Amino acid sequence: MNSICVFCGASAGQRPAYLELASELGNLLARRNITVVYGGGRVGLMGALADAALAAGGRVIGVIPQMLVDKEVAHTGLTELQVVHSMAERKARMGQLADAFLTLPGGIGTMDELFEAWTWTQLGLQRKPCGLLNHDGYYDALIAFIDHAVEEGFLRPPHRAALIVDTDITRLLMRLAD
Repeated sequence: MNSICVFCGASAGQRPAYLELASELGNLLARRNITVVYGGGRVGLMGALADAALAAGGRVIGVIPQMLVDKEVAHTGLTELQVVHSMAERKARMGQLADAFLTLPGGIGTMDELFEAWTWTQLGLQRKPCGLLNHDGYYDALIAFIDHAVEEGFLRPPHRAALIVDTDITRLLMRLAD
């Protein structure tokens, strides 16, 4: 795995642990020589992820729509910043640049990105692993819903298995690289 697309919040969340987690991941990816691909923002978990990877000597590629550049939320200190026209183009471009996907805590935009990448896998449009880091139970309710969808017959077990869930960041990275 040479590059990983990280989906995470443009907000810092309510607990300092979320920013620490994003920084830990950025540092870890840089030390492993894995390029970080992400949404190109300078704020929230996105900014912490990018800043930590850059500080550790890593390569960081941001992909951001022009409308967010206009709102002055783009990170201007990245290895590379690609400006696109739309959110849909952003997701497609991040998917092209990455060998795998990893989701940290975030809100509706993060969920949108995770579910689209996972759907691409389900439909056979890509063969890239999708990981969900369930830090301190942040995604417990979502995981329960996904498992409920399997029980109710709306999600097939092999497609459920395509979403790799773990509570440990190092272990999740190893599982994504397998």
